[in-house]
Formats: sequence, structure tokens, C-alpha cells
Amino acid sequence: MLRSLFSVGSFTLMSRVLGLFRDMLVARYLGTSMYSQAFVAAMRLPNMFRRIFGEGAFNTAFVPLFNRELADHGPDEARNFASNTFSWLATVLAVGTLVIIPGMPWFAKILVAGFEPEKYAITVAYSRIMFSYLLCMALSAHLSGVLNSLGRFSLPAFAPVLLNVLMLGVLLIVVPIAHLQGSLYHVGLWLSWAVCAAGFAQLGMLWISCKRHGMGIRLGKPKLTPRVRRLLVIMGPAVATAGVQQVNATIGTQIASMQDKAVSFLSWADRLYQLPNGLIGVAFGVVLLPQITRLVRSGKELEARERMKEGIAFAMLLTLPAAAALIAAGDEFVAVLFQRGQWTASDSYATGLAVAAYGFGLPAFVLTKVLLPGFFARENTRTPLKLALITVSVDVGSALSLYFFFRQWGIGHFGVALATSIASWVNVFLLTRGLRGFLQIDRALVKKLARTLIAAAISGLVVWGGSRGLAGWLAGVEWQRWLAAGLLVAAGGGVYGMMALALKATSLAELKAGFRR
Repeated sequence: MLRSLFSVGSFTLMSRVLGLFRDMLVARYLGTSMYSQAFVAAMRLPNMFRRIFGEGAFNTAFVPLFNRELADHGPDEARNFASNTFSWLATVLAVGTLVIIPGMPWFAKILVAGFEPEKYAITVAYSRIMFSYLLCMALSAHLSGVLNSLGRFSLPAFAPVLLNVLMLGVLLIVVPIAHLQGSLYHVGLWLSWAVCAAGFAQLGMLWISCKRHGMGIRLGKPKLTPRVRRLLVIMGPAVATAGVQQVNATIGTQIASMQDKAVSFLSWADRLYQLPNGLIGVAFGVVLLPQITRLVRSGKELEARERMKEGIAFAMLLTLPAAAALIAAGDEFVAVLFQRGQWTASDSYATGLAVAAYGFGLPAFVLTKVLLPGFFARENTRTPLKLALITVSVDVGSALSLYFFFRQWGIGHFGVALATSIASWVNVFLLTRGLRGFLQIDRALVKKLARTLIAAAISGLVVWGGSRGLAGWLAGVEWQRWLAAGLLVAAGGGVYGMMALALKATSLAELKAGFRR
């Protein structure tokens, strides 16, 4: 399992590092101006629909059924099934795109009703350009599901790199050559076109890869076959689940839009915590779903259970130290990454608060990705829907109460981020209960998680103390800030590694065995 995770994680790391570099340049040019707020809000709309109809809902239903076709009827029938579902998805998304782009002034109100007229108009303009990204990325997610089912994880993990490469091209080449540094609206406009182009580039690359691996997907007239009906039956609750989660995120954005710059603070904080979440959570979710599906389909349910417990232990081994570091020194890391140009020290402090709040929920975000394959591999999408409805009610209630509570100190966005983390832990508790009979949390796993938590807490204290000792360098010139941040990461990581081995949270033999599987 670790070998596949390493394959996915290495390309995801490349994408996230390039993404951080991209975000540093975006922060330098746009800061937390209304153009920055409009751009990040505009990206949320296609991402929201992509997660509902693309990778989130569609693939959770598609991957188990595609694996069944592959195992029971062979590659030809599996290819026909994939082509038909691809055609259905393309048709639905194309119709939706043709409806939403002209109606963008109305649809944008879903996210940013609190924006003033000028900022709202800019958001609409950027959204219209970027919305075709939805069509491309949802179809790309489908093709990634095909490749992952074939045991091909590298290229789907590499595909998001193209988005960052094109956006960096705009920031490093187009903006300086065209002297757009003072025209913030046009910087956002060029970035929007880069997002649009990246969607088509990723789709083309994955389509070619499927063809090379004997799964050439053909676009044709969609047919309502019994297999497609089964897909719709399973996908219905999955779409509703993803829709509930995105409605939840949308409500959080709406609440935050009542505070100036809050949407930007949350967005930049999201970028930072998504680095470990993407490396660990997404990688585990991508690898575990097809693996557990194959084991369940082969009647090896006991082995599937062990694989999930192994996934939980390894996921927390990687996640808990990252969460500790974000809580201990979130604002310091934000300052090193983004504080230059139009980005101010107060922006770093406000964003750092949200980073710490998300850091508290980071283990829960990752655990959710690990636990959900236990439902989807058995074609159970109804239970996650019921649990998502409960989680959303917790999140909305918490976000409203915590936002207004913290707003009196001017940090209402901290309450919104904290509510998301609280709701995620509630979701983990509910998912674990829902997997009773399949997932058994035994004493050995609890001991291992407890030891991992202790090691992570000690490493967090080291990072916190180090950030105080290196405060002068963290506020110094560019090279001092980067060196100080590197020392903090090295010290925290080194102490964590030694403590994890000393406390027997893991062992070298266990890690080697994980790479062999």
C-alpha cells in the first residue's frame, strides 16, 4: 500500500509545492484586495460543482462498478461501460455549463451575496471564464477513476501539476512582460484564463493515457443501460452527500463574506492545510477505494478490514505531526510564505488563526477520506448521506454561533474555520459507528494511535518553542525567514521521528512491510 501511496503522494507533493509557490506570487500581486477575494471566490463555484458531480459523487459510485465489470466481464465490457458513463457525464455537464455561464450573475449569489457591487461584478467576470474548468475536471476525475482501477496512480496524481504550471506561467512571464503589476483586475483575468486552459490540458492528457492502457474512452450517444441505472441508484445518495457538504462549505463562505477580507483569509488558510491534507488524505482515499473494492469483491473481507486499519494507523502517523505544526506556528508559516508585496503582517496573523483552526481538524479531514471507502467499496452510499446531514447541521449551527461570538474581536472567520473542524470530528465519530461490523477498532490500534499522538504533541511543543526562539529571524530578511522556517520543520520532524520510534508508534520493519504491499 505504501508504494502506491508514495507514487500518488510524490506527484501530489509536486503539485502542492508548485501551488504554494503560485499562491505566494498571487499573494504578492493581489494581496487580500477585492481582486484577490473575487478570484478565490470565483474558483469556489466550479470547484463546488466539480466535487458534487465529478470526483466526489460520480467516482465513489463509478469505481466499484467499473471494478466489477472488469472482474466479471473483462476489459471490453468495462471499456464500454466507462465510455457510456463518460458520455452521460459529458452531456449533463455540457448542458449545465451552457445554462450556468449566462446565468452567472444569479449563480454567484450562492457564494458571495455579501460582496459589494464592484467586487461582485469582478467575481462574475472571473467565474464565467473559469466555469468550463468544471466540465473538464469532472471528466478528468472519471478518467482518473478508470486509471486508478487499473492500478495506474501516477498520471492522475500528476495531472493537477498542469494547473499550477500554467498559472505560474502567467505570474512569472505574462504579468512582467505585459507590465500588469499595477493592473490587478487584468492579473486576475489572465489567471482565470490559465485555469480554463489547464482544465482542457488535463482532460486531454488523461484521455490519451487511458487509450494507451487499453481503455480508450469513446464519446457517443448516452444509453440508459441496466448498469447505468445501477450507477444512478448508487450515485443518487452520493450526489446528495457531496451536495450537502458543498452547501455546508457555501454557507461558511456566505457567513465569512460579512467580514471584510474573511473570504481571502479562509481561502489562503485552506491552501496551507490542504498541503498535508492533499498529500495524505487524498492519496489514501485514491489508493484505498480500488484496493478495498477488489478485496471485498474477492470475498476477502477480513483482509479488507485489516487494510483499512492499516490505512488509519499510517494516515495518522503522517497527519498528526503536520496538524501539531500548523497549530503551534501557523501564523509564522503564513508570514514566511505570503508576507511580501501587498500582503501585510495583520493579514498573516488573521490567516494564521484560521490555519490553527483547520490544523485542529486536519486529522479528521484525513480520517474521513480513509473511512469512506469502507462504505463505497460495498456500494453503500446511503449511510454517508445520512451522516453528512447530521454533520452539516452541526457545522452550520457552530459556524453561526462561533462567527458572531468571535466577531466582537474582529476574528469571525476563525469561528467559521473552527466550526468546520468540529463538524469534521463529529463526522469521523459517526462514520466509525456506521462501519461497526466491518471496522473493528482493537486495543492494538488504539495504543498505536495514542503513541502517535504523544509523539506529535512533543514535536508540536518543539516547533512552538522554536518559533519563539527564532522570532527575530522569522521577522527578518527573506533568507532568514526561510532558513528559520526550514529549521522549525527539520527540528519538529526530527523530534517526531525519534519519538515515534522510541514510543513504538511504528517501526522500521513495519514501514518496510508497508512498502512491499
